[in-house]
Amino acid sequence: MPVERIEGHHLGQMGKTPEEIEEEVERGVLLTSLDRAVGWARKQSMWPATFGLACCAIEMMSTGAGQYDLSRWGMELFRASPRQSDLMIVAGRVSQKMAPVLRRIYDQMPEPKWVISMGVCASAGGMFTNYAIVQGVDTIVPVDVYVPGCPPKPEMLMHGILTLQHKVRTSETFR
Repeated sequence: MPVERIEGHHLGQMGKTPEEIEEEVERGVLLTSLDRAVGWARKQSMWPATFGLACCAIEMMSTGAGQYDLSRWGMELFRASPRQSDLMIVAGRVSQKMAPVLRRIYDQMPEPKWVISMGVCASAGGMFTNYAIVQGVDTIVPVDVYVPGCPPKPEMLMHGILTLQHKVRTSETFR
């Protein structure tokens, strides 16, 4: 797996001589801002909550399996407890009866927390335009990334996760 480089301060810009720069590199000192370091750590340690509601949940489960292997991006643990997870993947249609449960689970998650809406049913109600299905999970919880499809392939969910990780990594934590 390639090493991810975090942009930081260049040592030459701090008035150091080439010999001092060489010493810093040999000591293994990493210079970056606190925002970038915290963003990188949060990106590498997301723990998703299992919240599969329909056929999209099978695709979400296969994304965590060996062929696609989410552990490459620090997400090997799908947590059953909302108090131990910081990412909710809403996979499938949300009924009116399930909406308060979904909101309660979201409220129990610790801050910071993120939500991925997986599939067209979770994003916009899908083909179920009736009174029993919520027409978009964003009416219940704030959604950070939408993954389209019916059902979306595991590759699409991985793209959504990587998009969210980029968003988390570049967000300003302490402002």
